[in-house]
Amino acid sequence: MTDKLAKPAPDLTYETAAREKGFLRIAGVDEVGRGPLAGPVMAAAVVLDIANVPEGLNDSKKLSGKKRRALFGAITTTSQVGVGEASVEEIDEHNILRASHIAMVRAVESLDPAPDYLLIDGNMIPRGLNVPSEAVIKGDGKSQSIAAASIIAKTLRDDLMVALGAEFPGYGWEKNAGYPTKMHQDALKDLGVTPHHRRSFKPVHNILYQG
Repeated sequence: MTDKLAKPAPDLTYETAAREKGFLRIAGVDEVGRGPLAGPVMAAAVVLDIANVPEGLNDSKKLSGKKRRALFGAITTTSQVGVGEASVEEIDEHNILRASHIAMVRAVESLDPAPDYLLIDGNMIPRGLNVPSEAVIKGDGKSQSIAAASIIAKTLRDDLMVALGAEFPGYGWEKNAGYPTKMHQDALKDLGVTPHHRRSFKPVHNILYQG
């Protein structure tokens, strides 16, 4: 039975509107990793080839790992991709919102040639961007360019957390990607805090400064 309440898949409505204004190199921008207790926040900026858009683009959280992996390959083959991240130290120095914006700016700056218009997931435009920009709330479910960026960012961050999980076993990062699952929080209490934990986040801070 078809779910009549199912949300439509992202399309090129925002990209088309920007092209009609005369912009040619439109990048979707998204970040992944605000909620975890460990690891960096990762962002990606993607300029799709409008004539060769991979099929099945959607919010990365709505896709299976296998589907994300396949789309990651299709996006990197057909599109221009830029990536940026903000470290755990930068998250603790600023805050997670500012760090996610820093990662977004770095992703955009890594695109060469530079984009001339940005579609940014969320309700804020990061400071430091000198490109005409539009914030799109829940954009990874509306814009195919932003959806592509979310897929790139999540795939790369998940891969990084798998690698860190092998280096620091016991926290389950290869499965939870650093998010505060019960296993992760129990391991924090039993094994302690690693250099990759965000000390400004309450569950980590409480362990460091308890008693």
